[in-house]
Amino acid sequence: MSDCAPIADHSDRALPTFLARLKPALTGCPWHHVDAMLRSAGLRPTRQRMALGWLLFGKGARHLTAEMLYEEATLAKVSVSLATVYNTLNQLTDAGLLRQVSVDGTKTYFDTNVTAHHHFYLEHNHELVDIPDLHLVLHRMPDVPEGYEISRIDMVIRLRKKG
Repeated sequence: MSDCAPIADHSDRALPTFLARLKPALTGCPWHHVDAMLRSAGLRPTRQRMALGWLLFGKGARHLTAEMLYEEATLAKVSVSLATVYNTLNQLTDAGLLRQVSVDGTKTYFDTNVTAHHHFYLEHNHELVDIPDLHLVLHRMPDVPEGYEISRIDMVIRLRKKG
């Protein structure tokens, strides 16, 4: 989130105890920006949503699986279950704050960059990377079945190391 100020600009007193311990590791959205983001999307800013939102949006544009976010939360001493992480990620996606990107139909990443863009998938380390070329186009679109319309196009180009 480019409009987020550094955490250092805000007093520790404004943060819950468990997030105050995270302060040195986070450089992105302050607590009140996460609160405003959730409220503007119609979501109640619960303690767990706030903590997960801070972990998600506090480090800039990123691609995370639910398991990756759960691991970050555990390391940050945020008490949350994996089911709650999945539920929160799905709620944030439904609210338009995250974008879901599936790879192979088995692995789902959540992207904090919700603008229209495509991805490289690096097979050797299971990493999703934004494709910087804004002029990437699909030359010919398939015919859409009657009664349907295209809601979004997700292009994932799989890459593997040579040799």
